[in-house]
Parts: sequence; structure tokens; C-alpha cells
Amino acid sequence: MTDVQGQGGAARRTWVVPSDGEPSPLLPPTAPIGLSTASVYPESAAVAFRRAAELGYDGVEVFVTADPATQSADPIDELRQTYQLPVLSVHAPVVLMTNRIWSTDPLVKLGRTVDLAEQLDARVVVTHPPFVWQRMGGADFSTAIGDLQDRTDVRIAVENMFPARVRGQEASVYRPHWDPLVGAGHRWYTLDLSHTATAGVDALAMLQRMGDRLAHLHLADGTGSAMDEHLVPGRGTQPCADVLERLAAQRYSGAIVVEIGTRRSTPAVREVQVAEALSFARLNFAVRR
Repeated sequence: MTDVQGQGGAARRTWVVPSDGEPSPLLPPTAPIGLSTASVYPESAAVAFRRAAELGYDGVEVFVTADPATQSADPIDELRQTYQLPVLSVHAPVVLMTNRIWSTDPLVKLGRTVDLAEQLDARVVVTHPPFVWQRMGGADFSTAIGDLQDRTDVRIAVENMFPARVRGQEASVYRPHWDPLVGAGHRWYTLDLSHTATAGVDALAMLQRMGDRLAHLHLADGTGSAMDEHLVPGRGTQPCADVLERLAAQRYSGAIVVEIGTRRSTPAVREVQVAEALSFARLNFAVRR
């Protein structure tokens, strides 16, 4: 099918022309498409907000890092006011490079992230299961997230991760498991399509398992490498388009956030990659009447 647009300036409607030549209108999108500040790393959060505004993203996910502008509400609020973009979500500082930001305790990190999200009116906090070497055990972590969730309207969405591969053997470096649906489970989930590639799991099957507890989507791609690639969607092997089409059909209303790795790119190439990812999301997250 081919997308064409009718006339009418800002009020124009978008049509999908099927093979029989009869156009059918698209329904308004149900979910915002946001840009993660991680997608412009090593550039700053300020650059992420500027690029998101210029390219037409609906909002931003703030990934808490060593960048001071990501660690407190005032500088982020200034950015969202400057660029008139909401903060859709806040990602806790739970990756290795942020191990000592705020605390080494995953629950302290999570609590501070929820506080930050509440100050910024963000709907979702993204977090990972704790690493096996962290003091908080897997069972305790699940219980603690449930207790914290009872005290906030922010959805704490635990992200699917992947096993480590050492000399041909796989081992989970997360407690209780890299798959957050294993064991007690959680109230809300984030589906990451780069992580499904690295884990070698069926992304559509994981989407179905998460069901109506899916609160958030990290849109990226991967080829199945042992390294977490976070490619521009459409450049790997993951069913990114199929996931978006299924969510559109279900009238999904959580955020879709582009989280791609561009740190080896020049600023000019990075801007093209971020724009390409947005175009991919808009094209495939379209609800046909």
C-alpha cells in the first residue's frame, strides 16, 4: 500500500491506498512517539530536546546519566518549557556506566527516579532487574517494586534484558532473571526490541506475554549479536514493523520511545538516524479504519 495525503494544509487527512485503489482514512495515533536522550549520547540532554522538537517527536525520555541536566527536575523542566515537549518517561540509572550515580543500591536509584518522574509529570519509569552482584536479591526487588508501585501513579515498567554469553555458554547477570516475566513478574513492563535480538527471543511472543501490562516500548533493532546493538529500526532482524502494527491495531496508548545507539556517529549522521527512526515509527504505527 502507498501513503498519500489529501489537501487542506494543517487540517489534511492521511489516506492509505490499498491494491483495489479505494482509499481508507487512518485513525488518529493513540500513542506518543518520543526520543530517548540516550539516542544522542555522547551529546547532551539539551541536544536531545532540540533535535526532538526540530524533527517532530511528541516528547522525550530522560535517561539519567552523568549529565547533570538529567539528574534533577529544574534543568529538565527548563528544557521542556523551552522546547514545549513533555517528558514521557524517565529511565533509572541502572546500566553499568551509571553504577555510582545517586547510589549503588538499585532501590535507592529507583526511588529517586520515581520522585523525579513525579516532579516532571512523566507517566513511566523504566528500570532493569538488578545485577547479580548487587545486594538486593531478585525476590526482594520484585516485592519492593510492588510496594513502591502502590505509593505512586507513575508506572514502574521493568525492561526485558538478555543473558551474558561467555565461551559459548549463557548466564543471567540479572536477578531473578533477565526475562522480567520469569518468576513473580511485575505489574508493568517495557519491551525493548534491541534486547530481544541480543537474547535471541521471539519479540512478538514476548509482546503477547506482556499483554495489557505493556506500559512502554523501546523502539530499536538488532541482528542477534552478543552485543546490545540498538540499531535504527528496520536495519536489523527484529519484527519492529510487526510490533508497531500490532500495537496500533490494539489501540496501544503507552509511549513508543526511540532508543538507538549513535555514539560512533558524527552529529550530522546522528541527526539522520534519529529522523529515520521517527519516520519508521510514524509509518508503521498507523491505525487503519
